[in-house]
Amino acid sequence: MTFTEAQARHAELADEIRRHDHAYYVLAQPTVSDREYDRLYHELLELEKRFSGLVTPDSPSQRVGGEPLKEFKPVTHLVPMLSLDNTYSQEELREFVHRVQRFLPDERLDWVVEPKVDGVAINLRYENGAFACGATRGDGSTGDDITANLKTIRSIPRRLQPAAGAAAAANPTLLEVRGEVYLTKKGFEKLNAERSAAGEETFANPRNAAAGSLKQLDPRIVAKRPLDIVVYGLGRVEGAPEQPDTHEGMLDWLKRLGFKTPERTWHCQSADELVRAIDELDEVREGFAYETDGAVIKLNSHVQRERAGFTAKAPRWAIAYKYAAERAETRLNGITVQVGRTGTLTPVAELEPVFLAGSTISRATLHNEDYIRQKDIRVGDTVTVEKAGEVIPAVVDVVLARRSGRETSFVFPKACPECGSKVFREVGGDNEQAAAWRCPNPDCPAQVRGRLEHWCSRGAMDIEGGGEVLVRQLVQSGLVRDVAELYRLKPAELANLERMGEK
Repeated sequence: MTFTEAQARHAELADEIRRHDHAYYVLAQPTVSDREYDRLYHELLELEKRFSGLVTPDSPSQRVGGEPLKEFKPVTHLVPMLSLDNTYSQEELREFVHRVQRFLPDERLDWVVEPKVDGVAINLRYENGAFACGATRGDGSTGDDITANLKTIRSIPRRLQPAAGAAAAANPTLLEVRGEVYLTKKGFEKLNAERSAAGEETFANPRNAAAGSLKQLDPRIVAKRPLDIVVYGLGRVEGAPEQPDTHEGMLDWLKRLGFKTPERTWHCQSADELVRAIDELDEVREGFAYETDGAVIKLNSHVQRERAGFTAKAPRWAIAYKYAAERAETRLNGITVQVGRTGTLTPVAELEPVFLAGSTISRATLHNEDYIRQKDIRVGDTVTVEKAGEVIPAVVDVVLARRSGRETSFVFPKACPECGSKVFREVGGDNEQAAAWRCPNPDCPAQVRGRLEHWCSRGAMDIEGGGEVLVRQLVQSGLVRDVAELYRLKPAELANLERMGEK
């Protein structure tokens, strides 16, 4: 086979694989069997192995991720990515509609409601139909270049699909697309199970898992994460022969270009219809593959959007309606006390396991001693547990009607449960709510572990594998007592720990 023949066959295979990827990952309508797909993919790999010049940036083979990055470079968005104003109140939502109507007097207003995906906002830039750059929202003007990581997400097209009935040149020469990258609910559970089995720190929720994945410097790691995307907006557009003038038209246009758009939207013409739509969305959103925390309401007409304008931070023509935090009732079996890295003693509710907001909850925070007293929380009570967004589960109330009289009050310990040191009550200024019991011993094992875990965490030194399980072993074995000793560890010392071996 000559290079010219190989080049032609490679182009055929690449186009066919892209079509199958779009059908499977975007439309959820697979067109070939896994075996047939693998046969095509392996033929493409064999051609690239024989003719290295066939490996192009947009080849399907490059989805698996390239070499690790040294750092994320800054990218300036061609059009700023503004955030949305929020509301939790239907009354405020109605006032929002009236406010927009005052900006556009005597005009008929059409609205679109779509799910608010709980993920990571990103911007995709296409130049002459090819995916050129992808970035995080950042501060709205400048984000991090995460192109290499985004290329591993199969529902993000590497090339725009040709416009129906026209040549590819009919597509825009420059296109910025806004969307939300998320981790599927099932993918999140599987990822956490794998990390737990490996002794690694688990993610708090799917959004954190998605954000942590996109911050990886090694795209090969990102390629193993079940990330997906929903696109819902535009930035800069140039060279488009016909640009849609409504939001509904824009979503349909993006879908035809190959993007994955919200699976369901609602078209409304009044505040009453908006309220009914967000209530209906609340009823069906559990069936979505991703977590949602609200509804996004937008003017449908792009012309009216331009006239309504913007504030310094957000568009006047859109708002996010946040649903109330999910709650569940369960039994409080006991209260334990955890010691943090600063010595603060935090009471933790040990609960009868209950399924809430996509995961099983068996523990929840009780904040501090004053909180327990104010709520009159007793061991044996039936309690209401809440889980909202990134906040860890918390006990928010006692179901007094379920109280039998056999419940027992909790007495806060006067000695540290970890090291036995006498604890003291520290009050923050005049605010009794800030009162906390503290362990004064800086060598307390719990504090040592907390400092080490913080040092190893993604927000600090990002030491792979340096989670709770490994840190506990290091402290219990006496190998590490402070951060500096992490850097004196020898392979032979680590080899004796559980789940550790040569790598």
